[in-house]
Amino acid sequence: MMNLPDPGLYRTTKPYPGHEDAIPANVLVYVGVNKDGVTFVVRPGSNRNNRWFWGEPTVPVRSPVWGQTLKNLPPEGFYTLPRDLEVGEGGRWLKNAVVQLGYNTEGQGILFVGEQHEKETRNILIFADRGFVIDDDLLYKLTWAPILPINE
Repeated sequence: MMNLPDPGLYRTTKPYPGHEDAIPANVLVYVGVNKDGVTFVVRPGSNRNNRWFWGEPTVPVRSPVWGQTLKNLPPEGFYTLPRDLEVGEGGRWLKNAVVQLGYNTEGQGILFVGEQHEKETRNILIFADRGFVIDDDLLYKLTWAPILPINE
């Protein structure tokens, strides 16, 4: 049995052999397993609410050696900052601020800070559609913030 990567988000470090144009180095990919048990890799499709959605075409992963070159990424979702973060021109997000983690197509982490708008009548946080690119050091220090998803 081949030792293939677990399902999840990854950044490629090398192109996928035989599919170099579709799956080049330094891009965001999702590795999954289809209903037939075949491990596949796919590039991002569409982005809604700072989250990627995946589609076709998928490429079967048949190279455990290539799979070992993938850089595992934390899941998209909500986290808290482990420290203050200087952003933009004099801006600062405070330690423990609730942020949403997303990614660009190169697999770099992007943070979107939660904001409470005074004129909003509902008690909700709003996350902008433009974020702040972070380095991998901060990416792996974020603390998961479990927020209950509600499907209406």
